[in-house]
Amino acid sequence: MSNPREQWSSKASFILAAAGSAVGLGNIWKFPYIAGENGGAAFLFIYMICIVMIGLPILNIEILLGRATQKNPVGAFKALSGKPFWTYVGALGVLASFTILSFYSVVGGWSIAYTVEALKGFTFETPQVAGEFFDLKNSNPMWVVGYHTLFFLMVLGIILSGVRAGLEKASKYLMPALFAILAILVVQGLMLSGADRGVSFLFDPDWSKINAQTFLLALGHAFFTLSLGMGAMMTYGSYLSEKDDIVNASYLVAFLDTFIAIMAGVAIFTVVFSSGYDPTAGPGLVFHVLPPLLSQLAGGYFFALLFFVLLSIAAVTSAISILEVSVAYLTDELKYSRKKATLTMGALVYFAAIPCALSFNVLSDFTLFGTGFTFFDMADYLASNVLLPLGGFFLAIFAGYVWKVDEVVRNLLIGESQSTYFGNSILKSKSFVAIFSFLVRYISPISIFLVFLYQFGWI
Repeated sequence: MSNPREQWSSKASFILAAAGSAVGLGNIWKFPYIAGENGGAAFLFIYMICIVMIGLPILNIEILLGRATQKNPVGAFKALSGKPFWTYVGALGVLASFTILSFYSVVGGWSIAYTVEALKGFTFETPQVAGEFFDLKNSNPMWVVGYHTLFFLMVLGIILSGVRAGLEKASKYLMPALFAILAILVVQGLMLSGADRGVSFLFDPDWSKINAQTFLLALGHAFFTLSLGMGAMMTYGSYLSEKDDIVNASYLVAFLDTFIAIMAGVAIFTVVFSSGYDPTAGPGLVFHVLPPLLSQLAGGYFFALLFFVLLSIAAVTSAISILEVSVAYLTDELKYSRKKATLTMGALVYFAAIPCALSFNVLSDFTLFGTGFTFFDMADYLASNVLLPLGGFFLAIFAGYVWKVDEVVRNLLIGESQSTYFGNSILKSKSFVAIFSFLVRYISPISIFLVFLYQFGWI
């Protein structure tokens, strides 16, 4: 006889865990960078529209699928449709989570490594020197694989403990810690000379940089930053009880995710501009530019250490949600114990990540299928540009045309809504149902499909 399914102890626990899943490495460096490069506040405005019109409806649907079935993505689609095609769509989410973690663990390892380096004390004089240090370290296979291993063991330890003792407890402590560290870095950044230029870079609207590509970029980031399409939110939703409200929880998760991304932008760009460096360094901003800049500040040792602890926390909270998708699949569908499922899937993902870790050294010249992509590049490309958009597209199609919007809304009403802003009376209104139906049936799938075409360069 199978054990009863674990559940979150409270809605607040779920919100913290779901926010932890959404808040990842992309929030700390990618959002500030793309916002600054694409019109600042103008991009932020478009991004928020995308969150509300596309991200939130899909987020509601994904969490609801989990809560309604109490199953992983494969089991959820199987229970609600019974048709093989939709079971394969659920499997797509499991595959996406597996693929993402195979390269995400390597980046998480870098975060741990730089926390250790920050403990030692950075000695970089310029971003160029920091960049050379990063390349030198990555040329050592044992360094990359070693920190990937350390990061992965941390994630496995949390997953092995279960939903309440592992996922919930980790989020309960790590998310407040993340917010507190980020708040300290924001205050410190705002006190620097020239900080106003960093704030202006992020918040002053520059409408001249807005074009069709900007809309697609904002939509893509809004979609991916909420951890949609990989089954993570569906799996976390499966640990909710029927009395737990989904709509208000979804709004809180989206708000926290966006708010933390904005805070990260303020913390990073106030430092960059106060030091007179180029803010358009992209992904290199974290490991090339920030280490020497942070170390040169008054109290720089403390702030550099805080920043990379922050980065590591963001990586861990996202990684545990990603691995949980595969673990839930094995426990639900193959009836594995949590320990067996975690160790089995953990081993598979760990070894799948080794070629990604070696892509920066011994396998750096090895590319796949004539694409010019290393193993790391291919895993990143497949997950971000193929698997996640497909997952989100089929979620919208399933909710709008298979499960039907009326049934989706009926299930959303099952939860207890305590909010005076979004109570059940609003959900029951004809206007809400009409708007929700229009967004789910038309706006979401069409927009996601356009992003998919854009990723392949077809538009």
